[in-house]
Amino acid sequence: MSSEVSILYRGPLSSCNYDCHYCPFAKRHENAAELQADKNALERFVEWATRYANGRLSVFFTPWGEALTRRWYHHAIQRLSRLTSVRKVAVQTNLSSPVDWLSECDVTKLGFWCTYHPSQVSRSEFLSRCEQLRKHGVNHSVGMVAIPDDYDEIEAMREELPSGTYLWLNAFDTGNGRKYRYNDLELSRLVRIDPWFETNTIDHVSLGQICRAGSSVFSVNGDGEVRRCHFVEECLGNIYQSDWVFPAKELICPNQTCGCHIGYIHMPHLQQSLIYGRGLLERVPTDYVSLSAPDSVSTTQHRKSQ
Repeated sequence: MSSEVSILYRGPLSSCNYDCHYCPFAKRHENAAELQADKNALERFVEWATRYANGRLSVFFTPWGEALTRRWYHHAIQRLSRLTSVRKVAVQTNLSSPVDWLSECDVTKLGFWCTYHPSQVSRSEFLSRCEQLRKHGVNHSVGMVAIPDDYDEIEAMREELPSGTYLWLNAFDTGNGRKYRYNDLELSRLVRIDPWFETNTIDHVSLGQICRAGSSVFSVNGDGEVRRCHFVEECLGNIYQSDWVFPAKELICPNQTCGCHIGYIHMPHLQQSLIYGRGLLERVPTDYVSLSAPDSVSTTQHRKSQ
């Protein structure tokens, strides 16, 4: 068994307060019973984590919807961050909610993966929330979807973010899992913003490749079912089994390709740990300095492993 396990937790929550045109969960509303089910599942998971005694945990919340509009996620992050057995608590968020609750966290363990959606919130408001994260001392990255209509806004966001805050870009999904095909001029423009953008434009051949998912990284759903990752359906067991132990056997990927950042970063041959080090889950590169900053020196700023 690995001495440290990373869990990608995804409960039943699938509602979001935003209505981005490309997202299937836009403005989806859940009824009271559905929300209570998500709350119960999360509280059960946190209780399990408090009793976990087989090593250290890192927890990455990867909800279908927006979690931080729900107070039970604030409470869960607060509690997990204060556990000695937990090394990292990370979360994907649109950063639309107040962050005053962070004062009750051990912020040295937190990592925020923040996505800016210019059709939903003003740049100034989003930047204000990022400033609040900085004041709280929360490690974070900022990202956008590289939609052609948003290129100017992407550049404006890069200009206004501090040089030490990584602005990552995700390839635009045009539907049915197909990524937009960027021409050379577009790639040149976008790589100046995110030097690692091209990695996200590729569906990486993964069949037969060794992956840490299933040996040190696992996906856990609201029922406690364990899978090697979000993209492999095979269930390995359930954390609520009395005799459950995370397997440590190195596995190979059964899927033809992997095109999602939270999946392919765990394939050793892509060497993503050399870029992100201990910021792998929250997508924060090691010692990042923006290319657009006056003191920047190269497109591979301080790539090193930890």
